[in-house]
Amino acid sequence: GDVPDGIPGGERRRDSVLNGVRAVPDADWVLIHDAARALVTPDLITSIMDRARSTAACGVIPGIPVTDTIKRVEGGQVAETLDRSSLIAVQTPQAFQRDALVEAHEADLSLDATDDAALVEQRFGTVDVVPGHPENIKITFPSDLEQARRIARERGAT
Repeated sequence: GDVPDGIPGGERRRDSVLNGVRAVPDADWVLIHDAARALVTPDLITSIMDRARSTAACGVIPGIPVTDTIKRVEGGQVAETLDRSSLIAVQTPQAFQRDALVEAHEADLSLDATDDAALVEQRFGTVDVVPGHPENIKITFPSDLEQARRIARERGAT
């Protein structure tokens, strides 16, 4: 549910982001972060914002190199093996010029996207990448929660 006195969420993730970004009209840059990535580090946020301050791009995202072989599948059969040397797994937080993010969201409200960078890329094509952090995992499955607990213990968190 919605947080009392907070910004109401939307039907989709992108609707919630747009509601939140509209609530900060004076911001130059905004960070969008998924709560499912509870192990983000201050160093990663600093790296993202340092790049944001120095780039002409509309956004900055963290990513880590893909180590698995990735295949595109159609109809239950392999259609293509992708060259992983140019692929990254994208993380959050993601930083965007606030006005560019709003414009990217408002350009076509019918589109859905798995992250805000996809919308900004489509509208502006300018998103920088900084190295992500391998411990900045997305907690999706019970095994992810166990891994997150282990990482938190190793960091000295309770």
